[in-house]
Amino acid sequence: MRFILIDKVVELEPGKKLRAIKNVSLSEEYLADHFPTFPVLPGVLLLEGLIESASWLVRKTENFAHSMVLLEQAGNVKYKSFLAPGGQIEYTVEAKAVEENISSFKGVGMCGDEVIVEARFGLRHFNLADKDSRMARVDAEVIDNMKKRWELLKVG
Repeated sequence: MRFILIDKVVELEPGKKLRAIKNVSLSEEYLADHFPTFPVLPGVLLLEGLIESASWLVRKTENFAHSMVLLEQAGNVKYKSFLAPGGQIEYTVEAKAVEENISSFKGVGMCGDEVIVEARFGLRHFNLADKDSRMARVDAEVIDNMKKRWELLKVG
């Protein structure tokens, strides 16, 4: 199962900032186990929402140059509150640096005026063909799929 943790991008400043929203619904499968009598969005998925937001900022800043945009490191992750079904989280990520193969960010997830999660983290971006030229077709397919998904998420 692949989780998509961004419903809509509401602001984009390439190379600088991205804001996105996620609505939490009781119908989301993982909530049945986390926790049955007190369902909340798992902390690791809160962090993943920040990472996913930052990966879109990288893709748009670099004009989808890389098929892979992955977490390199995370630090100072702070979970401040819970996010229950019916809630909406707004992720804001700000780039400290976006370079050719690495980037660094600070991010926060808010529900209204309440901080839910905050973190500093870095991403690594690359193409599979960088190590194996036979993977160029896979890179092209992944990038094409990301461009199509962006059309569903983008501002406006």
